[in-house]
Amino acid sequence: MTEAAGPGACLGILGGGQLGRMLALAAARLGLRVHVYDPAPGCPAAQVAWRATAAGWDDAAALAAFAASADVVTYEFENIPLGALDAVELLRPLRPSRRSLAASADRLEEKTFLAGLGLATAPFAAVDGPADLPAAIAAAGLPAVLKTRRLGYDGKGQARIDAAAGAAAQLAAIGGGPAILEGFVAFEREASVVAARGLAGAVVAYEPGENLHEAGILRRTTVPARLSPRQRAEAVLIAGRILNALDHVGVMGVELFVTRTGLLVNEIAPRVHNSGHWTQAGCVIDQFEQHVRAVMGWPLGDGRRHADVEMVNLIGSEADAAEALALAADPAVQLHLYGKGEARPGRKMGHVNRLLGPARG
Repeated sequence: MTEAAGPGACLGILGGGQLGRMLALAAARLGLRVHVYDPAPGCPAAQVAWRATAAGWDDAAALAAFAASADVVTYEFENIPLGALDAVELLRPLRPSRRSLAASADRLEEKTFLAGLGLATAPFAAVDGPADLPAAIAAAGLPAVLKTRRLGYDGKGQARIDAAAGAAAQLAAIGGGPAILEGFVAFEREASVVAARGLAGAVVAYEPGENLHEAGILRRTTVPARLSPRQRAEAVLIAGRILNALDHVGVMGVELFVTRTGLLVNEIAPRVHNSGHWTQAGCVIDQFEQHVRAVMGWPLGDGRRHADVEMVNLIGSEADAAEALALAADPAVQLHLYGKGEARPGRKMGHVNRLLGPARG
C-alpha cells in the first residue's frame, strides 16, 4: 500500500504494552481502528483497542488472522520473534521495516551500523564467549559495560566491568554471551531526539530532550535540554541521517551522550520512545500521533514545541491510587496511567508531564 489509509482503516500493533496503548489512543483520535496482538490477555493496549488478540508469537493462524484484519502493521517493541514478523509480512506492510528492526534489536549490529554512517559511538567489541574478553577489553578499554546483544532494557542484561579479573564472572551472570563490551564514555549529560520519517521521505524532528536515568531506568526528560544551538542542530541532523539511511517509516528515538568534544550515539529505538512522552503536553502533534500518521501514509504533523515540559516516569508504587489522585490535583500536571495490574519495583506504571511554562529558547 502506497496511498494513505484514511479514517476507518485498521492499524495492527504487535505488542500490547504502554507504548501500544498510547498509539491506540492516538489512532482512535484520527478515526482509525486498532487491532492489538500480544500474548497477554488484558494487556494495557488491549484495554483501549477496537480489537485484541491474545495468542503466542508462534501461533501462525492467529498471526495470519490478525494481519488480514489490518491495513498496516506496526510494533511497539523491537524484540518480536522473526517467525511472527514473517507471518505478518506475507499479508500486510510492516512499518517500520525489518531493516530498522535488524539495525536496533542486536546491539553489536546497531553499533556497527552507526559507525558505518560515520557517527561517533562508545568504543565497542564483540564478546561471543569468555575467550573473547581479553581482546574486547583491549579494544574497548576499562571501565566498560558488558551487555547482552539482544533483549534487555531498563538496565537489564548489563554488567559493569572494572577489572579484567572479574569479566568472566560478569559475562556468566548475564547469560554467557553473545554480548558486546562498550567502553565508558565521560559524558556531561544524556539527551535524545525523537524524529519521524514519512512514506515519501519527509522528516520531522522534535526538539532534543535532556534525560536523567536512575538504576538504568529513565527517570525524567526535560525540555529544553541544556544544549547549545549548535548541539541541538547536530542532534537533529544525526537523527535524520539514521532515518534516511534505514529508509525508516515511523518514529524513532535516538539516545545521545553529550561530551566536551561532541555528541555520541548511544542507542536507537525504531518506535515511539519513553523520552518522547513530553510531546503529549509540549506539542500540537505528539510522538504517538506522529507515528500513526507516518505508518498510515498521512502528512506528518508540526513538531515545534509550545511549552517547556518535564516528563517523570511513575515507577512501582508511585502510581498507587492515593499518589495518582494527588498528582491529578496539580493543575500543571498531565497524568498518564498505563492500566497495569501489579505495581512491582522498577516497573513503569505511568508518567506525568509537568508544564513548566511557555516555550523558551
